[in-house]
Amino acid sequence: MATDTRGLGLTGPAGPPVRAPKTAELIASRLRRRIVRRELDAGDSLPPETELMEQFGVSRPTLREAFRILEAESLISIRRGARGGAQVMSPDLGVAARYVGLMLQTDRVQVGDVYQARMVIEPAAAAMLAERRTTQDLEDLRACIEELREMVEAGTKVGAADPVAWSMGTQRFHDLVLERAKNPALAILAGMLREVIGAHLAVTVTRLFDPERSPAEFRKSIRSYTKLVDLVAVSDADAAEKHWRKHMEVSAQHLIPGDSSQAVVDLFD
Repeated sequence: MATDTRGLGLTGPAGPPVRAPKTAELIASRLRRRIVRRELDAGDSLPPETELMEQFGVSRPTLREAFRILEAESLISIRRGARGGAQVMSPDLGVAARYVGLMLQTDRVQVGDVYQARMVIEPAAAAMLAERRTTQDLEDLRACIEELREMVEAGTKVGAADPVAWSMGTQRFHDLVLERAKNPALAILAGMLREVIGAHLAVTVTRLFDPERSPAEFRKSIRSYTKLVDLVAVSDADAAEKHWRKHMEVSAQHLIPGDSSQAVVDLFD
């Protein structure tokens, strides 16, 4: 007597047939697993095609289809020529962020909503940082602040600080706060939002730059960064979280003023 599989959603009106994965997808999955488990490190070369074909018992076209899957995920790069082959790459946060950005853009998510999400995550990271910080964390944060201070003072002497360099320097400070909070999941989520916002800032940072007002605004930000580090140094998690939330709220008012917060995320400006 045949088994009725309709209730399992395998056939019939209860659901569509389950598609068996293609051989190339299975090979890609096995190689992907080795990469994410760090059995294969970034920069390592995969064995020659002939060796992999024999190992998996597949044809060259099937193996190359598996390679295309992994290359599309930025897990390998294919080098052409006599010394060519497949080389392992580290998973790239930028790839994930771009896909997330496309989802946000497809769903017509506004830039202000992305900033708001970041303002939920980063203050929480600041609190964790205050609870878990090390002496090295404090030294690195203060060194970043000093670099920003030197950048502003040097820029003042020549007329104006470089707004792009300033934006990159401040992003480094934000990254340190997230990284040293020692919660990798939080850092990855915030990193994806950072990449999306970075695409926005690449368009807006020079437009918002005012040679007359910006140096004063930069120094104000430096004072705010210094206050955060002082709160972190004394392990005042509540105050650190409140301060960083306020800082990000003020920054958002400057970076996405007025109706620009209602603009839809757009990766293709």
